[in-house]
Amino acid sequence: MFKAVIPARFASTRLPGKPLADIAGKPMVVRVAERALLSKADEVIVATDHEDILKACAAHGIKAMMTRSDWPTGTDRIAEVAAKQAWADGQVVVNVQGDEPLIDPEVINQVALALLQGDQAISTCAHPIHDWADFMNPNVVKIALQENGNALYFSRAPIPYPRDTLAGQSAQQILELPLKPTGFRHVGLYAYRTHFLRHYQNLPPAQIEQLESLEQLRALAHGFQIKVCMIQDAPAAGVDTPEDLERVRAHFMHRE
Repeated sequence: MFKAVIPARFASTRLPGKPLADIAGKPMVVRVAERALLSKADEVIVATDHEDILKACAAHGIKAMMTRSDWPTGTDRIAEVAAKQAWADGQVVVNVQGDEPLIDPEVINQVALALLQGDQAISTCAHPIHDWADFMNPNVVKIALQENGNALYFSRAPIPYPRDTLAGQSAQQILELPLKPTGFRHVGLYAYRTHFLRHYQNLPPAQIEQLESLEQLRALAHGFQIKVCMIQDAPAAGVDTPEDLERVRAHFMHRE
């Protein structure tokens, strides 16, 4: 049906060796792979740049491949895997982030199915924003949609901007508005067709991508369509900081 690839780069500014961080007796990358294996993916592969990650996956029966160490993005790493595996042009590949040990397998399925049912090059997901603080927060990426459900634009700015609602309101007044915002928060889970992965590595960075610091805008700027499927709520947060790691460890210790 589809493939799931987990990019796992050893280096991390805030958590060096993050994929190997222990979570209740297993490395984080193994925990992520176990979640992906609960989806409907017919193959799950960890794509790494480090021998220790390769060995850790092998020790737990997880398929892994070595990739180049100098790729700038996880998407490039996935493209290398797709090329080595000689996957067909139409093959759907889901990029499962290597620091998401609580990812819902059903969300992986939803993103893959959105692409399998359409003719777009990419799919991703989003959920409704429920409060104004998130809507105004530049760290929360928003999506404006086409009428057909494809992405029109991604931005750190509040889009679509409700001009009449926010006219004359101070920042504090906006946070206290009784109405809910009508925007959607982007969730950074993607599915790609293999032919797009091949194109992606040759696409020059786009000005809007650099201004917003949002990689997905490169695809839109070069004319590729991105299908957006809706989920109800925000997924469990990933691991970016030592505090995140402790939160996830506590979750697994409580569960197991």
